[in-house]
Amino acid sequence: MGSVTGTYEHTIDSKGRLFMPAKLREELGSVSYLTMGMDQCLAIYPEESWKLFTDKFSSLPISQSKVMRPLFANAVKLEPDSQGRVVLPQRLRTYAGLGKDVVIIGVHNRAEIWDAAAWYGQEEEMTPEKMTALMEALEF
Repeated sequence: MGSVTGTYEHTIDSKGRLFMPAKLREELGSVSYLTMGMDQCLAIYPEESWKLFTDKFSSLPISQSKVMRPLFANAVKLEPDSQGRVVLPQRLRTYAGLGKDVVIIGVHNRAEIWDAAAWYGQEEEMTPEKMTALMEALEF
């Protein structure tokens, strides 16, 4: 599996459809899974990453795995239409606070869909000093 990278600005149409750029579709593969992400965004997992994720979930004791119910209950299989669009269910758009303008970012093993204003607000907070501190904290 390759890495999912890049930043893409797009809009959600009136039917809740989002155009997925060709490069991103190639990186994600023909089938992927959309669910709730962390930090008020949506996460798109390529099929291989989703399998690794669900395998890890399967290994948890039932007492721990029940907290993941909302994630799986709201997950949907994504298969782009002939024009490269995918439907983002309303409940997931609401969860992530998505408006019309969104940003799709690659995050190694997945892509994330952010409301454009929320993403750019976070990005403005990142400075070279903060990036250096993060890399050092992760021992890179």
